[in-house]
Amino acid sequence: MISLKVIARLLDYPEQALFDHQQALVEALEPASELDLHHSAQLILFIRRFCARPLLDVQAEYCELFDRGRATSLLLFEHVHGESRDRGQAMVDLMGQYREAGLEIDSRELPDFLPLYLEYLASRSKEQAAGGLQDIAPILALLGARLQQRESPYAVLFDLLLALSGSEVQAQTLASQVAKEARDDTPQALDAVWEEEQVKFLGEEGCASAQQAAHQRRFAGAVAPQYLDLTDALTGTKGR
Repeated sequence: MISLKVIARLLDYPEQALFDHQQALVEALEPASELDLHHSAQLILFIRRFCARPLLDVQAEYCELFDRGRATSLLLFEHVHGESRDRGQAMVDLMGQYREAGLEIDSRELPDFLPLYLEYLASRSKEQAAGGLQDIAPILALLGARLQQRESPYAVLFDLLLALSGSEVQAQTLASQVAKEARDDTPQALDAVWEEEQVKFLGEEGCASAQQAAHQRRFAGAVAPQYLDLTDALTGTKGR
């Protein structure tokens, strides 16, 4: 699916080369049959509007949106496992899946980085690619709903991925849930997440424990949980 490769490029960090080759992206979509005319027009319009803006503005917006807080992180397992040990094993399994397909990833990217996963799916058959998208459809819908809430043009890319998956999951169905979430990209929430822990000196265990508990209470009040309970929904992603 060439459209997956194009969307992967658009969801990666914006570089000048992307802007220089915007016409090549549009032309690459012309023979693509996986998107209907409406969705193809949406993707082309996104590319045109995206590349019409100053590069520095687009880069700043990208960092603000995807690197600030965890709610809109493009690391797939962040929305399922958080920092648990299960995430590490899921990474190992996904790396094995890439290697079985004859792919080697750049060391600068984690294997669950969405654009990388889309690149992998783009190399599979249409049926396999759709199945891989269905595996992560709940995450795509959640991210799409959060981006819609923030009025980000990136939201349309997640609608397109859901359309390509053939899944019945839609971002709109999560709108009310997302509206109740506490934002994790506000200065207060970021302070709570990244606040440095107090140094624990010998003989100060009691004080340190009290400080840690206070920090945890502050964090709990600042940001709503951002993780999904997908049970077996990602089985295919982790070892299919």
